[in-house]
Amino acid sequence: MCREYNIMLTILGVLSVAAGLAQALTIPPPGALVIGKDYAKIQDAVDVLNTTSAEEQVLFIEAGTYHEQVDIPALSGPLTVYGYSEDASGYAGNQVVITYSDALADEPNDYATATLRVRTSDFKMYNVDVKNTYGQADTDGQALAISAEAENQGYYGCGFYGYQDTVLAETGAQLYAKCYIEGATDFIFGQRAAAWFDGCDIRVLEASLGFITASGRSSNDSSYYVINNSTVAAADGADVPSGAYYLGRPWREYARVVFQETSMSNVVNPAGWSVWSTTNPQTDHVTFDEYENSGAGSNGTRASFASTLNEPVLITEVLGSDYESMAYVDTAYLA
Repeated sequence: MCREYNIMLTILGVLSVAAGLAQALTIPPPGALVIGKDYAKIQDAVDVLNTTSAEEQVLFIEAGTYHEQVDIPALSGPLTVYGYSEDASGYAGNQVVITYSDALADEPNDYATATLRVRTSDFKMYNVDVKNTYGQADTDGQALAISAEAENQGYYGCGFYGYQDTVLAETGAQLYAKCYIEGATDFIFGQRAAAWFDGCDIRVLEASLGFITASGRSSNDSSYYVINNSTVAAADGADVPSGAYYLGRPWREYARVVFQETSMSNVVNPAGWSVWSTTNPQTDHVTFDEYENSGAGSNGTRASFASTLNEPVLITEVLGSDYESMAYVDTAYLA
């Protein structure tokens, strides 16, 4: 893409990613706070954001690896974060990494372990990789990459890397599109979010037993995890036994998760879904559904508490009928 076209896009606004997924995110939009140039750390730029302004604010992160924890507080207006990338069509060309190592063993709660904590609504982030490198632990190994704690958040072409509890989708409507999500234990989890995962690559690490999702829905409320048009397979270089992973287990008794039109390798156990534990199964009220999945992992006799749908869940059922008009939604990234 020519430099002149990129400059034109910045003049029009904030790098208008939706105008074309193949475009580069290489030039900060006017008015952006630029990390790697004006600010050495991402948190330094976050700390000068106006918390009372209703106007959109923008952070642009130059290429590099940033060793820090980032905590974005509640703001009064929208916030968009762009990571430098020469190809914004997905995560493969990402050149911005936020990395940290922390776990519950050293913190008072899960939230505090997160490499990136986002507590504001009307939030979008593009082409940033977020990693928690703590790895496996026998106890208190919860180690979040992202803690998404507010409604109306969208993540586009991002990568989330961890082992246990990688992605906390906690509250309200959330959208993860063309993202990479990696882990081993309950690595997509939360309690009150209605989260739609679209065109995501879910990758599992080497383990004899693992669980992709852990829905903490504790009542008959609107929270939902739908994994749509995605892939499930072993991470590059990971030697994962056949059938080692379950699509999910119920963190709370009303857990609700759907995998639909998703390709699954043989890492997925034929039963598909698991109880929480043998002493506390928590399956009486769960909704564990599938629709038109494919691949070796989609075959087998599923658990008795799981179901097969006759039609797919619609995105409007999860994000609302007006989702396309919401500031956090970039429809160009949807399948």
